Amino acid sequence: MKPIRLLSGFFTVGGWTLMSRVFGFVRDAMILAYLGTGPLYQAYVVAFRLPNMFRRFFAEGAFNMAFVPMFSKKVEGGEDADGFASDAFAGLASILIGLTVLALATMPWLIYALASGFAGQEQFGLSVEFGRIVFPYILFISLAALLSGMLNAAGRFAAAAAAPVLLNVLLILAMAAAAALGGDVARALIWAIPVAGVAQFVLLWVAVKRAGFNISFRWPRLTPEMRRLVRVAIPAALAGGVVQINLLVGQQVASYFDKAVSWLFAADRLYQLPLGVVGIAVGVVLLPDLSRRLKANDDAGAKIALSRAGEIALALTIPSAVALIVIPLPLVSVLFERGAATASDSAAIAVAVAIYGLGLPAFVLQKIMQPVFFAREDTRRPFYYALVSMVINAALAIGLAPLIGWFAPAIATTSAAWAMVFLLWYGARSYGDVARFDARFHGRIWRMVGASVIMGAVLWAAAVGLAPYLNLPWWRALALCALIGIGVVTYFGAGQMLGAFRLAEFKAAMRRSPSRAESDK
Repeated sequence: MKPIRLLSGFFTVGGWTLMSRVFGFVRDAMILAYLGTGPLYQAYVVAFRLPNMFRRFFAEGAFNMAFVPMFSKKVEGGEDADGFASDAFAGLASILIGLTVLALATMPWLIYALASGFAGQEQFGLSVEFGRIVFPYILFISLAALLSGMLNAAGRFAAAAAAPVLLNVLLILAMAAAAALGGDVARALIWAIPVAGVAQFVLLWVAVKRAGFNISFRWPRLTPEMRRLVRVAIPAALAGGVVQINLLVGQQVASYFDKAVSWLFAADRLYQLPLGVVGIAVGVVLLPDLSRRLKANDDAGAKIALSRAGEIALALTIPSAVALIVIPLPLVSVLFERGAATASDSAAIAVAVAIYGLGLPAFVLQKIMQPVFFAREDTRRPFYYALVSMVINAALAIGLAPLIGWFAPAIATTSAAWAMVFLLWYGARSYGDVARFDARFHGRIWRMVGASVIMGAVLWAAAVGLAPYLNLPWWRALALCALIGIGVVTYFGAGQMLGAFRLAEFKAAMRRSPSRAESDK
């Protein structure tokens, strides 16, 4: 995959992810407006996080980190990729069906494990009810994640990146219809989630067929290749489990503070925008590309791909982090403060957003550096690093909560993320020069930081000047758009002058349409 095509893949995934995040903001703003930050919203947060936690553990995390490199190499080598994918599909489906049945039977205990602070309160019973409705979502969305991995391995990114848009659109429509008809908005939202999972699965199944792959339904078989897949996936599963334990610890701590679960979840949604658009997009495109290059013994190309991925990711992430730190309250109040969501909610969410902003570059760097290990089918060392990260996260979240209160989990998450980045960087040195960023990356990174600092200063001054308009109904959205526009122009202008990047490179990548990027094999 040539550098421009690699960038084109980033922009394809990032563009669709951006659209998904925009609809996601509409969804989250509607949920907060209809439900507020009380028991219904907190129950929704815990119930929806439950299948998502297992999905990242089984599918997007452990399974796909093992499956995608192996599948990519089979596609590259002209081997039986369809048969391998069919066996993987059957094995994953059987595990997920068993997990779903078990979870439905033990839902009260699962909710207690996720948010024991809810015990004896209204939101505990609601969480159990919502959890049983939502959990089957994991079956369809995890199988959809496997199909996404197949498409990404073949260099076809659009359909997989577009699937989350469908989820958000269906949830928005369900809430809007319930509100218009005077129905129960919360339950309409909850029931729409498994329906959206089915819709995403169907979309990706059709896309896989059109890409020329053919998955056949069969009974699970423990073939030699499946044994190898399991051996590679187990350490990745354990690493994914550690990440989910970090989330669990944070949510447990937050559940003992009134509304903290809601505030941290809303803040998480905001910083997930740049993380999803940039970090996840880079990881999705980079892993199969590195796997193919290693199969072809193209070490020089692998180093170039890694460096360009880091360059484009940090060129967009560093200014995003600065913006989250400098203007969190305008962002939160304009996006979320309406209906049942109050000004005090906005102030609390803004604190968490600024803390997460400090960790945003670390979250993205993890997405860039983990493929260096996964492309070599090395999932053990990332697991050990994740264990260290887990200990740091738990110690800080639990230890700081009595001292500073509800936002201790946010500080713990950010600190653990930077620790993970350091460990990944240190461990990758064993792969030699191929796992290191090149001279061009090192020459540009500090210029990106300089351009971001300039942007931050301008943003702060502009926020002070626009403050009266940011508090006016109807005008505040326009004022925020103006503020964001000022930041974008300042950053890209300063970056161009300092030599942090060349705008022509962005334009060249964006001129390549998704259809052309996907047809280039």
